[in-house]
Amino acid sequence: MSEVLSYGFIQHAILAGIMASVVCGVIGPFIVARRMVFISGGLSHTAFGGLGIAYWLGIHPLLGATVFVLAAAVLIARIHEKNLNQNDLAIGILWAVGVAIGIIFIHLTPGYAPDLMTFLFGNILTVSPGDLLVTLLLVLTVTATVVVLYRGFVAVALDEEYAKARRLPVASLKMGLMVLTALSIVTLIQVVGILLVIALLTIPVAIASELTRDFRRIMLLSILCGIFTCLAGLLVSYVAELPSGASIILCGGALLGLVRIGNRLFAGRKSPPPTLRQ
Repeated sequence: MSEVLSYGFIQHAILAGIMASVVCGVIGPFIVARRMVFISGGLSHTAFGGLGIAYWLGIHPLLGATVFVLAAAVLIARIHEKNLNQNDLAIGILWAVGVAIGIIFIHLTPGYAPDLMTFLFGNILTVSPGDLLVTLLLVLTVTATVVVLYRGFVAVALDEEYAKARRLPVASLKMGLMVLTALSIVTLIQVVGILLVIALLTIPVAIASELTRDFRRIMLLSILCGIFTCLAGLLVSYVAELPSGASIILCGGALLGLVRIGNRLFAGRKSPPPTLRQ
């Protein structure tokens, strides 16, 4: 095992997995509480357009994805404020248009066309030092913003009407959550890919929610569950020679299943024995 850890690409993958887990734990509970899972899926697919344009321009793919997803997040937030009934429609359109733009620009890129499977399903083993630097900046931005605006974000996520009654800047806080979600998605794309981002944002939160109802503890446990899931998935991927992104998600799903089974067994033992009917 020590020999495996000596490889540079393994070290990069572990660091990327830990940073991705921090993002999942910090922003994931807000996404689940505000029921933004579908929005997150739309933003993750929209990122493909930014990746394609970045390759065409010859710049870092994550930078292109960041700009594209941030623009989509701001647009969705404004549509959501003006007309809630059109929100799902706008997300679906951006979802499809983003993927289409990415495919076209990758096709127009001269020379070797990048492997689409890497973007769609992720490959954490190909993370470069430059990717780690970009990821670190994104993680620090997301984490610092949540720490500073934590009370406001929690108020908006759990009870928007209460936040309005307290005269909090609800619209600005909702926009902030949308932007942080976009940055988190960019962080996770290289770890599990566009198609599996939703799973990594929600599975650790689901596991943590099975163990506690306290919001702070859910965030902390989500980070720990995410780290365990990423490291376990990397191990499975290396030993069984399986795709890393899919292995990480399957390990997370297996852990969620075990925790739920354990909770049911524990609850069953604590329940009083059934009484005999007359």
